[in-house]
Amino acid sequence: MTKQTFLQGALILIFAGMITRFLGFINRIVVARLMGEEGIGIYMMALPTLFLVIALTQLGLPVAISKRVAEADAMNNQAKVKQILIVSLILTGISSVIFTTAMIIAVPFIATTLLNDDRTLLPLLAISPIVPIIAISSVLRGYFQGKQNMKPQSYSQVLEQIVRITCVAFFVNLLLPFGLEYAAAGAMFSVILGEFASLLYMILSFRRNKKIKIRKNFFAYLKSSQTTLRELLSIALPSTGSRLVGSFSNFLEPILVAQSLSIAGFSSIIATRLYGELTGYVLPLLFLPTFITHSLSIALVPSIAEADAKRQEQLIHYRIHQSIRISFASGAIATIVIFLFSSELLTYMYGTDNASKYLILMAPFYILLYIQAPLQATLQALDLARPAMWNSLIGAFMKLFILFFLASNASFGIMGVAIAMIVGVVLVTLLHLATLKKAIQYAIPLKDICKMIFLLVSTWGIGVFLRDYYHTLQANIFIFLLILLALIVIYIIILLLLKFITKDELKQIPFLQKFVS
Repeated sequence: MTKQTFLQGALILIFAGMITRFLGFINRIVVARLMGEEGIGIYMMALPTLFLVIALTQLGLPVAISKRVAEADAMNNQAKVKQILIVSLILTGISSVIFTTAMIIAVPFIATTLLNDDRTLLPLLAISPIVPIIAISSVLRGYFQGKQNMKPQSYSQVLEQIVRITCVAFFVNLLLPFGLEYAAAGAMFSVILGEFASLLYMILSFRRNKKIKIRKNFFAYLKSSQTTLRELLSIALPSTGSRLVGSFSNFLEPILVAQSLSIAGFSSIIATRLYGELTGYVLPLLFLPTFITHSLSIALVPSIAEADAKRQEQLIHYRIHQSIRISFASGAIATIVIFLFSSELLTYMYGTDNASKYLILMAPFYILLYIQAPLQATLQALDLARPAMWNSLIGAFMKLFILFFLASNASFGIMGVAIAMIVGVVLVTLLHLATLKKAIQYAIPLKDICKMIFLLVSTWGIGVFLRDYYHTLQANIFIFLLILLALIVIYIIILLLLKFITKDELKQIPFLQKFVS
């Protein structure tokens, strides 16, 4: 099995993430244009329930598997790797049956009482079969991540998006005449087909690359796996706590939005439309760079776990520093583009710029989101999943409290939801940094903080000039893309001049090796 370095693995995941994010945007644009703001609202209000059930089913095992497999692999203990796989498959298999059944039973209550919109019933029922599919694929992803082979996961992600985008227009168009709730259910069914194709690819990759025979002496390994179970759960349960905090917060979010906006005097239809604008139009743009930070986080867990097992403290600090630099570099340009060109982005993508005021408010603060994922991954890799969970809990509580307090006030309305999201992101990121400072004395170097500030200010000034120049031209999408391309090229030049990306890191990019060697 091919093993990559930290940066090579991250680059493979980033490239795959870039493709899947692009395809995902096409998928969202298709769905948004077919179903409109109200249909997107129904779709987005149903999704948090699914994410909550998936978080419960996975039990935080993907991160735990990745860390423990990396540690066992560092010691060349393949018997331990097999025990990890067997325990994980048993746990996720049992939990997927329990929580899928519970979800199907609870759907009528969730749709009618909690979400206050009967139209979410069909989408919630349509998506429920996806839970066991994701449960099994998450175990395989954790295994490949622990082996530091990111190719199977990357290819499966691309395949999943291709299948989804191929099916979504067909099913939405087919079911739209029956009503928006049927169209949303069709979009959900397309997600299931995509995930199933991804799972089949992961299984084939595992069978082709494995050196472990799962069925051989299965029960003997299972009986002797009590220690392995405890080791997995020591990471999995706090990681589940962190995910549950986020998933439960996202689950409560549309409920609180619906209830608080109702108190503020908004009808359920208007509340759904406003929430659809915020979560269907704004958040996808703000989360655009997270495919890079998420990729770094996935590669970071086994890399730091391996370094921790070998007591390489200096390497741990370097990996954290490296992931923060790259995450910030990817997030800074996105922040500037989203802030300066919010109206143009929304208009070209969705045909409306109604949500531009939310983008302008949220973009400057969401730059902290882009370094949050590597920080969380580092905490989990260092067996600090419990403090990470408490940080997430504090951030989620503050977000939901502020959301209800502001959104129930008619003068804030949905803008109060946006403010609450900002508070949650900023607070959790700062708490993660404080935890790392206390645990391993890590802090972002002052020199790099100065570079970050200069990078933002200089790119901002150039971006303002290009935006003003764009407004003097006869605007169209091709000129707009050229303006963005010019800004990105200038940004990359500034990055290189500041040595924000080092020569050694550039050498690990295959097509750049001959230029920097």
